[in-house]
Amino acid sequence: MTNFEIENIQKQVDRIQLEFDDLKKLHVSTTTRYSEALNVLRDSTAHASETAQRAANAAENSVACSQKCVEAAQKAALVPLVEAAQAASEAATYAAQSALESAASAASAAATAALSVAHHAEDASTVASSVAAEASRKASAFAAQAVVLSNQAREYLLKASQKLGNRPGISVG
Repeated sequence: MTNFEIENIQKQVDRIQLEFDDLKKLHVSTTTRYSEALNVLRDSTAHASETAQRAANAAENSVACSQKCVEAAQKAALVPLVEAAQAASEAATYAAQSALESAASAASAAATAALSVAHHAEDASTVASSVAAEASRKASAFAAQAVVLSNQAREYLLKASQKLGNRPGISVG
């Protein structure tokens, strides 16, 4: 083997070594970024799950509010206070709207959690996603219940208004 051939082989080895070092650096950088991305996804999934749970709680609170409004509308309908029945009916309607918004928020959070799971299957994310989906289901059920209660409050208002012969100035529609 000649000196020229040895030098040529050494140059090739040096070039391969440089390429190997570059690949090693790229691998470390990629691994670091991947790890950071997984942490962000895990945290996002946990936050989405918590958001869905809070939205379900808000929807449940709206149902409780609607129930109280129905009771108020029912009691107000028994006495000549149609205005009170109307106010209670309107409050029940707003509570139902709040419950619907909470259900939509829970569904959005559940979708976010599901997307995170789709991007990386990690046990914590899978659990958080299923918790968010359950919270979304609960929020939807509470929203439906709040709408039913709102309709009941409206019925009490209509009955009270009819008892009084739809006095002028009383809006029921």
